[in-house]
Amino acid sequence: MINKSQVKKILIIKLRGIGDVVLSTIVLDNLKYEFPSAQIDYISDKPSKAFLENLSFITNVYTYPRKLSKKLKLFWDIRKNRYDLVFDFFSNPSTAQITFLSGAKYKIGFPYKGRKFAYNLFGPSERNKYHNAELHLEVLKKIGLECNHQNLHFELSENDNLFVFKFLTSINPINKLLVGISPSGGWESKKCDSIKFAEIGLALIKKYKAQILILWGPEDKIQAEEINHLIGNGSLLAPATSIMQMASFIKHCDLFIANDSGPMHISTAVGTPVLSLHGPTNPNHQGPFGYKHEWINLPNLDCIMCNLLVCPRNHECFKELPIDKVMNKVEKLIEKNNIDVQ
Repeated sequence: MINKSQVKKILIIKLRGIGDVVLSTIVLDNLKYEFPSAQIDYISDKPSKAFLENLSFITNVYTYPRKLSKKLKLFWDIRKNRYDLVFDFFSNPSTAQITFLSGAKYKIGFPYKGRKFAYNLFGPSERNKYHNAELHLEVLKKIGLECNHQNLHFELSENDNLFVFKFLTSINPINKLLVGISPSGGWESKKCDSIKFAEIGLALIKKYKAQILILWGPEDKIQAEEINHLIGNGSLLAPATSIMQMASFIKHCDLFIANDSGPMHISTAVGTPVLSLHGPTNPNHQGPFGYKHEWINLPNLDCIMCNLLVCPRNHECFKELPIDKVMNKVEKLIEKNNIDVQ
């Protein structure tokens, strides 16, 4: 289907949140296997730029602009770079235009109505059959590429690791079980409430004498402070961080508990076992990817997986989560990952 010898330059287009972009990195090992000498570049939104630039696989990262003048410049830059193969894993009207105007011989996207003109090869039409990470691999398979690797990628820098190591050794000198909690969530409806997070943190302290570390981004600071206050002794609020520093904090945790969010997917990429809390989203599609992890929701709630951006009710999907069931999931994480809790 593709003449591999002709592919010297590959462009991947993946917009939206950093978690979505992290999931797209599952293709990188497979592309390097199929096209070992090819250059791989990315187009993404600004929040993902730093981590993509730090990946050894990637040569250039373009930030998708909002201004028309900058969009036109991006279109021209892509055209000028003469890519042989473009993967449009987003396939909205704008990225379809970029793909169509790229001049690439092979242009791959999803067969959405009104956008098929942009592509000459297509990913699967039934996207809801797959986890969002696996969906990227299905695109590769549809065009005849092998997919023997299922690794997500997020490379950490020595400086960020050193910053985090110094901080953690100052606050956790006796090496208690370190559990990270993040209240981040791209939609308001995906955010578990502070009281429930605090209940989880207190249960972890009671059962495991854990040290709780609250990680947060700029939009989460108030809720992070509230969770930290509700837990009290045994909890610590992390300092303000870049996304790369947050990833290093997550890497240094023994366990991580988060909503369906960018930090949750970062946790899977850096290898820290994560328990994700789900309300409006489907964990079979958007939950943590890989055998090391667990998720929890309320399957019998009549509005579960509503996929609404804002909850029109009272957030029962999080407020009614039983702590004993959450702790059962934590125990599974500890057992399957052989985590020392002594």
